[in-house]
Amino acid sequence: MLRVGVDVGGTFTDIVLERTDSSGQQVVVHKVPSTPADQSEGVVRGIVEICGLAGVAPSQVDAVFHGTTVATNMVIERNGAEVGMLTTRGFRDILHMARHKRPHNFSLQFDVPWQSKPLVKRRNRLPITERLMPPTGAIEVPLALDEVKAAAELLAKRKLDAVIVAFLFSFLNDEHEQTAREILAAAMPDAYICTSSEVVNVMREYERFSTCAMNAYIGPKTALYLNRLEARLRQSGISADVRIMQSNGGISTVEKSSKLPVGLLLSGPAGGVIGGRWTGQASDTGNVITIDIGGTSADISVIQGGELRIKNPRDTEVAHLPVLVPMIDIDAIGAGGGSIAYLDPGGAFRVGPRSAGAVPGPACYGNGGTEPTVTDAQVVLGRLDPEQFLGGDLKLDRALAERAIKTHIADKLGLPVVEAALGILKIINNNMALAINANSVAKGIDPRNFTLMGFGGAGPLHANALADLISAKDVVAPLHPGITAAMGLLVTELKYEYTRSVLLALDKLGEAEFAAVNAQLEALMAEAAAQFDRDGIVADKRHFARIAECRYVGQGFELRAAMPDEPLTAANWRAVAKSFFAVHKQVYGHAFEDQSIEVVTLRVVATATVETLKLPDLPRGGRTNPDAALMYERETIFDDGHAVDTPRYQRAKLLADDVIVGPALIAQHNSTVLVPPGRKAVVLGHGDIRITRAPASPGAL
Repeated sequence: MLRVGVDVGGTFTDIVLERTDSSGQQVVVHKVPSTPADQSEGVVRGIVEICGLAGVAPSQVDAVFHGTTVATNMVIERNGAEVGMLTTRGFRDILHMARHKRPHNFSLQFDVPWQSKPLVKRRNRLPITERLMPPTGAIEVPLALDEVKAAAELLAKRKLDAVIVAFLFSFLNDEHEQTAREILAAAMPDAYICTSSEVVNVMREYERFSTCAMNAYIGPKTALYLNRLEARLRQSGISADVRIMQSNGGISTVEKSSKLPVGLLLSGPAGGVIGGRWTGQASDTGNVITIDIGGTSADISVIQGGELRIKNPRDTEVAHLPVLVPMIDIDAIGAGGGSIAYLDPGGAFRVGPRSAGAVPGPACYGNGGTEPTVTDAQVVLGRLDPEQFLGGDLKLDRALAERAIKTHIADKLGLPVVEAALGILKIINNNMALAINANSVAKGIDPRNFTLMGFGGAGPLHANALADLISAKDVVAPLHPGITAAMGLLVTELKYEYTRSVLLALDKLGEAEFAAVNAQLEALMAEAAAQFDRDGIVADKRHFARIAECRYVGQGFELRAAMPDEPLTAANWRAVAKSFFAVHKQVYGHAFEDQSIEVVTLRVVATATVETLKLPDLPRGGRTNPDAALMYERETIFDDGHAVDTPRYQRAKLLADDVIVGPALIAQHNSTVLVPPGRKAVVLGHGDIRITRAPASPGAL
């Protein structure tokens, strides 16, 4: 079996190859520059190159697992499709009004994105006479077919890329939406068409309409990208199955991802969190705060007890637009190796969120960049050796880094270049620490009981400083920090989620209501089973989790509660209530166990077990500062501003239980691990590194 994981970042594309056969196992990692104009170019080039490094032909690849930022970038850059919309008459402006709430109530300057940059322009939102009525979805006013046909002809004349159909209460009855879809498809055969009941079949018309609009906005280009990727792979002799990482931490097919690209909006960061959980399991660490620091952004998540956190539906948004799809709880900020340091118009010293990206990149890359970045600061301080970056594949120019910091920061503030470089790192580290606390402390997580796992190319350079700022108990640097997100792609599961809206008081269910709920769950599981049939997943590899999304009667938003595997009955419904109370207490700090609970949505999460990446155990070393791994010593400046002669160790030559006492740098192709003075690094069984405070020497004050 030969599998490849590919994760596309803003600066680099990371690739991992695993080959398992009768002769044993081989794991190879690689990095290539990203190609923002067309990510598929960098993806395919990276796969072909890593096959060469592994000594295999591209045609031998059996599966490609891919994490992509194509969908997310479209939303951020607002360069998606021109979308049309058919909606219930009287509700044309739902997408404009939203919830009548401003993200910042007292800011007169804040831009309201759903009004200033709408996913569907008002002139393309066409009202249609029809009306369904709750609670059954009964047809009150029949669909005006002549209006649908006229609207379809008008949208076709405008040559729109995509059209959505979003009618009121279609989550109860999708008959009108499906009829309108058929008429649109006949008039606009080349358009990307989707209905709200297909994309997100749940209540709340604004969020449902917005999610459907988002799906259509990113749909045409995402489908084009995925099809182009498959075509490039075929042209390169790679006929492997392609699987795409989703926002919920599962993988999906190209066909499913093209139809529902809204599920890919956190595709890139999700792989890193999955890889972080897998590394935590390998290092016997269940409580982990992950921070994936690449060239452009830092992605933060919390893994508690080995479990991923899924965002509450009220928080699932992208670029301030609600997206009602399950997402791993990840916060992203503009902080990475390429983050640019500058003085704002008021003279304040700032770093990020603007990034030098892959092109031109930091000044030290020598590709024309002149503004100072975090990477330039690391070079000036001696924490990145110019000849060791990417294993020597990319030579850095320290003089260019010093010139950029001196010109743009040091001279303007009257500081030495070294102090300016330290200032860049101090600012970016504090920005990241505030974001980590917002994702942990603000949500009831005490970082003192958690390991901070820093990965991405820049993660292990910042991890110790961040651990000090948030008071984490220790630090773990994965075996291949710069490739962790790509490795996460090889340890995730095939995953689909299916929903049905219901509005039922849990403690007032009778036999008829129990029968209706169980029938809905069976229908959802049948949908999942049909998808697995299309994917060729055998029965014993399939797993189904049943979830009731509940709230107190009158509460605004719901939380996920686990349901029994067997049918819901009067004898076991209290297990659902107990699960809801526990989740509510964890999220809000309290639970009212005497109050009535309402089930809002039934959800089935269908997963399929796939082959998972396995790393071999390292031979045991047990050495301290082993000479066999030592490369050389070089002056390095740490946070106290003092220059120290610091040894460099080659990570590939470290063995299990080896100990490196700081100060030290541990170099490898895809990252550099910084071990500051007063710390010690211990190599774990698979090659991950745990960094803790070194015990004080006897007699030390």
